[in-house]
Amino acid sequence: MSSERERLPLAEDLQVFLAVVNKQSFAAAAIELGQSPAYVSKHIQILEESLNCRLLHRSTKGVRLTEDGERTQRWALQILDTFDQFIGDLSDSRSEARGNVHICSSFGFGRCHVAPAIAELAARYPQLNLRLDLFDRVVDLVAEGIDLEILVGDDVPEQYIGKKLAQHQRILCASKEYLAAHGTPDSPQALAQHQCLVIKERDNPFGIWSLTGEGKEHRLRVKGALSSNSGEVVLQWALKHHGIILRSQWDVQPYLSRGELVRVLPQYSQPASVWAVYPTRLADSAKLRVCVEFLQQRFSQLPG
Repeated sequence: MSSERERLPLAEDLQVFLAVVNKQSFAAAAIELGQSPAYVSKHIQILEESLNCRLLHRSTKGVRLTEDGERTQRWALQILDTFDQFIGDLSDSRSEARGNVHICSSFGFGRCHVAPAIAELAARYPQLNLRLDLFDRVVDLVAEGIDLEILVGDDVPEQYIGKKLAQHQRILCASKEYLAAHGTPDSPQALAQHQCLVIKERDNPFGIWSLTGEGKEHRLRVKGALSSNSGEVVLQWALKHHGIILRSQWDVQPYLSRGELVRVLPQYSQPASVWAVYPTRLADSAKLRVCVEFLQQRFSQLPG
């Protein structure tokens, strides 16, 4: 198989052949190509050996095509035109935002924030075809054919490229009614005495809250009677006075502003930046680049 492939004609051979045909002269073709006559003769010889046929009749009056040469001319024109389109398409993919983009994110953030942003992105770039899938698990971007993941948290997989879209944090909140009934914790360790509404997300350790504040990081085991894999469910429980939550600030800010929730231990928080994660360099894909740049601008406007 390898020996057969070695005899296949190359685009360069076909280009030399067409130049000879157009100029009806090896010497004139060499001048047009900026090469020597020996270069032209060598490539014609390689092409004839590759195709195992004579392509040109040579005489003192010039060159003319054989029957096989006429067939080869038709195919060479078609092949080189297709090759030019192929190269052009690759070049366009690096400079024009068009084509399919498969995006994924988590359920809560994806539904509330990524989905409306993707709709705006599609309106701005009508040549993009955007697909959004939502998961509550770790995703293998390459194996699952996903171009871009919008990830909340700072655990970006090392095998991918990550670009921070927004700096953000998770904060502790509860309703006034819950705190009136159970007291307000005055330290991270005091959370162990409270009903903590725990979310099971991706592969994060269940019931472990990491908090940063006052120059220290605290890794705490919390518990409570209620837990869920849905951030929206847990938020509703907090609003119904069932316990303390650790949620993204953009999710709870409206309830804090209305007084339905109050912040607990305000000097402590959990870093939870928004990242674009992708397996391909942005320089190699215009469609991916405009997606990431648009989402970076969009998510930089989130509160907190």
